[in-house]
Amino acid sequence: MVSGLYGVVFAHEVKSKGYKVLVIDKRSNISSNIYAKSTEGINVHINGAHIFHTNNKSGCDYINDFTSFNQFTNSLVANFHGKLYSMPFNMYTFNKM
Repeated sequence: MVSGLYGVVFAHEVKSKGYKVLVIDKRSNISSNIYAKSTEGINVHINGAHIFHTNNKSGCDYINDFTSFNQFTNSLVANFHGKLYSMPFNMYTFNKM
C-alpha cells in the first residue's frame, strides 16, 4: 500500500480489523505531504504547509485520536504599494485603494 493521507488511514483501519498491512512510501517518511518534523520543538512541514479543517465532528474526533493540533487562523493579506489589505478582496478593499 502506498502511504499518503488516505493510505495511512486505510492501513490503520484494515490493521484494526486483523489484516496484515505493509505501508510503502517513496519518501523516507509515511503520510507523504502531511509529514511534519519536530525541530527544537517547532513543527516543520517538510513538504509545504498544510491546514486540516472540517465541520464533521466524527472526522475531527477520529483524527484527534492520533495527533494534536495548534490553533491556527488562516488570515490572508495583500501588499499593494506598501499597504496591507484583507483578502478576499471586496468593495471596501477596492474603495480603500
